Amino acid sequence: MNDKRMTAPLMDALEQYKHKKQASMHVPGHKNGASYRQWAACTTGKAKERYDAFASFLAYDVTEVDGTDDLHQPEGAIQEAQELAAACFGAEETHFLIGGSTVGNLAAILTCCTKQNDLVIVQRNVHKSILNGLRMAGARAVFISAREDKRTGLISGPPVEVIREALERYPMAKAVIVCNPNYYGMGIDLKPVAEVVHHYGVPLIVDEAHGAHYGLHPQLPHSALQTGADLVIQSTHKMLTSMTMSAMLHVQGDRVDRQRLKKMLMMLQSSSPSYPLMASLDLTRYWIDQRGSTWLESGLYAAEQVRQAAKQSPMWGILDVSDDSEASARGTSTSGYSSGFDTLDPFKLVLWDKIGRLSGFELLDKLQSAGVVAEMADPVHVVLIMTLSDTTEEADRVIRCLKQVEQEQCLHDFASPSSIEHTEDSCAPYRSCQDMLQSSEAVYDMKDQSVFAQLTISEPVRFTLFEEDRQVITLPVEQIEGYEAAEAVVPYPPGIPIIIQGERLTARHITLLQQLAAAGAKCQEVTDKHLCTLKVCASPHNSQGNS
Repeated sequence: MNDKRMTAPLMDALEQYKHKKQASMHVPGHKNGASYRQWAACTTGKAKERYDAFASFLAYDVTEVDGTDDLHQPEGAIQEAQELAAACFGAEETHFLIGGSTVGNLAAILTCCTKQNDLVIVQRNVHKSILNGLRMAGARAVFISAREDKRTGLISGPPVEVIREALERYPMAKAVIVCNPNYYGMGIDLKPVAEVVHHYGVPLIVDEAHGAHYGLHPQLPHSALQTGADLVIQSTHKMLTSMTMSAMLHVQGDRVDRQRLKKMLMMLQSSSPSYPLMASLDLTRYWIDQRGSTWLESGLYAAEQVRQAAKQSPMWGILDVSDDSEASARGTSTSGYSSGFDTLDPFKLVLWDKIGRLSGFELLDKLQSAGVVAEMADPVHVVLIMTLSDTTEEADRVIRCLKQVEQEQCLHDFASPSSIEHTEDSCAPYRSCQDMLQSSEAVYDMKDQSVFAQLTISEPVRFTLFEEDRQVITLPVEQIEGYEAAEAVVPYPPGIPIIIQGERLTARHITLLQQLAAAGAKCQEVTDKHLCTLKVCASPHNSQGNS
């Protein structure tokens, strides 16, 4: 009996279409790459190489014709590919996404919010696509704070106690939305979160953009599906092997209206979806089913090589579950260190300069000059991402570059790592950043000081796509305290807003914006990219205002 898991049905369908060599009297206009082949025949050198390369690729860039199926009404190869993906990742139903996790987050929110002013409980440090989904839905959001890692100042996900309290206060909530793991690979245990959320009869939506590989190897944390989440959005292109913009949305349980979800996806996704993107999802799943967990081991070994080399250096600090014993990373250390995360992705390498000479942005630039392009930086840290595609060759190259930066900073004279510590001062800029995500002076209102000493739950904040008749003015950053933000500020990456449109601005926001400007941080959505001015509402702040 044939094992369907050992097939790639969508890729097979594209291969069959290619080999038939039929006359293409349909879109796309390049006609299976014919135009590029014609151009290649008329040119030489590098131009010819480019056209030839694209011509080969475009042979798979087809449309909905006989045999290739239809993403929005799948009955053949796409349906089978999605069913195999669901079985592989542990879902009851899986949808291919050709707009990244962004379109999955939008669809998930629009599925759960069916009326204007529906209320959703949302982790504060979420991706901007979730805030955009709230705007599209005309929803209200109750923001909840996340756990802080005391050693690094980084934050992960919300404590389960805060989620429970938020649901107690707002039992009408239509969903709870969390992001796990974060950009730094830090995560929380989602099992008790799912249990609490389901106790209140609410679906749990997990933006698992950076955790598509979770649950596929014993050294990796459990996936959100394994812990009971209802809707899980994964960027298969980030930590697995599909093409950029390809992702998956997984569904399980009966708390989600699956027919409405399909309608939302049909509205949000292109009616001319990219077949190469979908085929790359199919091939990624196929490779997982063929190789099992062994396919991840070379990448895990390579990442550990870099981690150990960094730990042996007097210059580098690196986020690690083994710091202060593994118990410390789970919040059970006896040495007084309280971790802000339960799990850590071994593929994520979060580095910082323990001396404090280099900011995260400066370190990012130095690594790039030495030949290593990192994923992102913040004022203190740099994030290097390794995947199953990496080997000891890439690990050796990273280690050589780190040593080169060390030499440039003249740190080779230090005798031992113990002579250098990761100081509070070196983390000051990022601590200000995480304060913005935690602060009761921002969108939060401390309502309860009982057993949850750090509990921060906001009043409902209303989101809308529509412009309101309010006067907007532009002020120097030094003068914005007390005003309501009329625009968001979103450092990218990671795409997590530090200022949300509609929140009251404080002195902490001013300090943070000045620090980010001085560090050269790149921010989206804000008009002044130099962060010298900000648009604000001229009228007084209203806690029930719009975002």
